[in-house]
Amino acid sequence: MRLGAVGDVARTLPAASLVRAAYPGAHLAWLVEPGAASLLAGQPWIDEVLVFPRPALAQALRAFAPGSLLRTLRAFLTGLRARRFELVVDFHSILRSALLSLATGARRRVGYGPPFGRELAWALATHRARVAPARVSRFERNEGLVRFLGVEAKGPLHALHVASAVSVAMRERLGPGPLPVAMHPGTSPEAAHKRVHPSVFARAARALSTELGIPTVVTHGPSEDDLRLAEAVVREAPGAARLAPPTETLIELAALFANVRLAIGPDTGPLHVAALVGTPIVQLLGATDPVENAPWPGTPSRSLHAVRSRDGAHRHGALELSAEAIVAAARELLGPDRAPERAAGPAR
Repeated sequence: MRLGAVGDVARTLPAASLVRAAYPGAHLAWLVEPGAASLLAGQPWIDEVLVFPRPALAQALRAFAPGSLLRTLRAFLTGLRARRFELVVDFHSILRSALLSLATGARRRVGYGPPFGRELAWALATHRARVAPARVSRFERNEGLVRFLGVEAKGPLHALHVASAVSVAMRERLGPGPLPVAMHPGTSPEAAHKRVHPSVFARAARALSTELGIPTVVTHGPSEDDLRLAEAVVREAPGAARLAPPTETLIELAALFANVRLAIGPDTGPLHVAALVGTPIVQLLGATDPVENAPWPGTPSRSLHAVRSRDGAHRHGALELSAEAIVAAARELLGPDRAPERAAGPAR
């Protein structure tokens, strides 16, 4: 169980795959909220994706429709309990996930002890893992919870699988020419403090084009705000950047990242998705903890630290970072051969 958000679900994938390695014949289900559910679709080691109907419950609550809320919740909980799960591994370990773990009826419910178990979630777990030290990356924390079960790795950990057909179709949508760099300037509204101003991305895109001959595609999420940020980058980098093909699911976004040379953006879910398909990343960090939010260690990366802008006129972003620093990090990752094109195919 890891309900959300996209980045947290992505960073749970490698550790959760160890559960499959330990129990190859088990039925492995993942309980997740709708926003991140499409990331799990098509992962060959997950047997079932269960979606918690949080938006429907919230809508019923806002509409003061207790009957609808209770019917929706009862139907979901009845179906959850009917599956007769034997073990729940709660990577989220907050009160909501702990209550859902309890609702499964499973006799073994494993979660984090303090400090990673929050909102007294640990009190509802039958087994509590204490991961040390307290300051570790999300990847290490999640792996620690599985190690607590006595599970040892068997072969390389899974990252994120993209089917060959999906990857090839995305390569065709990107069009002919050299593989581009991808930039993702947007964040969720709750993480707006992580944004870097679009002009910084635009200057970096122009430099990548003029100095290295590499084009840029700008990705964005489904929100209008995300689209505005992407369009601002394209507008300020004419000829050097263009909007990426639209992606309706997170797996399509993963396929897009699998077909670019490099991904650049703030510390968000899409950037962690890019790293998990094996694409090198330049992570732009603000006040977020660089240890806890370290990228997937199996993929080359560079993390740059931005500072908070003193210019209140920056509508789109609150962090300052030089485009030159971004380009320098990109050069390091691309290497002297400028990262020759990869053949389209299934992502790692």
